[in-house]
Amino acid sequence: MRQQQLQNEALESLRQLGAATVYEAQGACGALDSGLKPLDPASRLVGPALTVDMRPADNLMLHYALLKAKPGDVLVVDAKGFMEAGPWGDVLTEAAMARGVAGLVLHGAVRDAEAIVRMGFPVFCRGLSIKGTGKHQPGRLNVPVCIGDAMVRPGDIVVGDRDGLVMVESDAVDRVLASALAREEKETGFRRAIANGSSTVELLGLGETLHRLGLH
Repeated sequence: MRQQQLQNEALESLRQLGAATVYEAQGACGALDSGLKPLDPASRLVGPALTVDMRPADNLMLHYALLKAKPGDVLVVDAKGFMEAGPWGDVLTEAAMARGVAGLVLHGAVRDAEAIVRMGFPVFCRGLSIKGTGKHQPGRLNVPVCIGDAMVRPGDIVVGDRDGLVMVESDAVDRVLASALAREEKETGFRRAIANGSSTVELLGLGETLHRLGLH
């Protein structure tokens, strides 16, 4: 129980620090591409990935995934980037929230955007489509999926906000959190120094580079 509490606290800290800080803290890696946008810019997302590999224009596997989802999971769905169907909408959102699912990342389109935003469920996707889907095709759960040019593995921690999405390997959470907190503390010092008259050139040690480039 204590271990789970510590894990939850670590994830909440990552959520508050934000995707950009986490991305930089783990060596500028793990970001998903910028084509994945939150339906609601105010959305913040964190949780372990329940991965779904599914056929375009068929959402049978999303209904199945919700039978297997645990509270706090983030559905990370490879719908092959297909944009002419919306396999996720308000009814699945209602079902996901009832299961305690933390959010959705979908390599494809969704529909019922206004209702989803009103319900407060974090959804990141490539766009919107009003077109419906079938419920016939098999797929796979908890396998590595390719979202754009990034591989997402089951259990990877998803951190998302208006800036974007980043994945953290499950066994790297403590290390990445420590680095992210250190980065946040450093940037707080930068902001304090700027308020006291320092320049970003001074703080980042860019004077020599500017001089070498003839930028006096």
